[in-house]
Amino acid sequence: MRTAALALLTLALTGAGCAREPADTLLEMSGPTMGAGWRVAVVVPGSDADGALRARLDAAVRDELGRLERLLSTWDPASELSRFNRSHSTEPFAVSADTAAVLRWADELARQTGGAFDVTVGPLVEAWGFGTGDDTAAAPDPVLIERLQRTTGMAHLVLDPDGMWVRKLVPELQCDVSGLVPGYAADRVAALLEAEGLGRFLVDVGGEMVTRGASIRGGPWQIAVEVPDPGRRAIGRIVPLLDAAIATSGDYRNFREVDGQRLSHIVDPRSGHPVSHALASATVVDTRGVRADALATALMVLGPDEGLRLARDLDLAALLIVRRPDGTFEDRSTPGFDALGAPTP
Repeated sequence: MRTAALALLTLALTGAGCAREPADTLLEMSGPTMGAGWRVAVVVPGSDADGALRARLDAAVRDELGRLERLLSTWDPASELSRFNRSHSTEPFAVSADTAAVLRWADELARQTGGAFDVTVGPLVEAWGFGTGDDTAAAPDPVLIERLQRTTGMAHLVLDPDGMWVRKLVPELQCDVSGLVPGYAADRVAALLEAEGLGRFLVDVGGEMVTRGASIRGGPWQIAVEVPDPGRRAIGRIVPLLDAAIATSGDYRNFREVDGQRLSHIVDPRSGHPVSHALASATVVDTRGVRADALATALMVLGPDEGLRLARDLDLAALLIVRRPDGTFEDRSTPGFDALGAPTP
């Protein structure tokens, strides 16, 4: 399940708050990963801000993201996950600790969302012309959709409690973890920076962000949530973020038209069809990037009413932007999101 997590933009990484202290320096690094990009901004004392530190951090982040991509990418045929997907065996398949951890998160979040978040939906996404499939293909035959649904669902995947293996109960089962692995990767990079003794930074992996400590100006990191309009790029909300993660999923960047019908890349695993409701984007703030990433996708699957109910039931800090019939937008938010102090434009 591939989310449109590109609805998040950082404003100037300077954030807001007190005047900049001359002793602090902002180190910035960036590069490509997982079909998108990554960016890291770290605030360090000026005395530590030498080229050697930046080079060491840059190399460490690239190594970590490259390692995760080699394990979890569905675009790399040699990745651990791709090899699992190609296998038709129902015997235990040995996996790395990170792959096991991601699939445990997927299982937990599938249960929390009533199956709205489901990493086994990948073949359905492919059938509708997204993922790594043919984006010019016609809409799939209903018989194919019905067949693929019979092999979709976390109930068809067995996870070893010790994290050493996973096992398919149906040979055709496949997993696409792109709906939570950018958030997981951002969490892992944050842990790497903390292990280096750093406490003030922003990590952005494919638009999923994790922050620690204050920005270089002493206040929260300022994150902009984009207006979900495919025809323009504009800021809808500015969210102050401190020691938290944020992710957005939306239907307005990744879509295609088939026979005059607009098809979203977000496929509801319960129906086997792309979502067609009025929810244009969902933003979630959480303590973990992996949860924010997956839950934003789940809310997009559920739609404006069911999604808002789940967000309230789970006590999420969530913002849903709903498309009105006249093309304007309506914001719907939970008390947890309102408490963040993100002003309405």
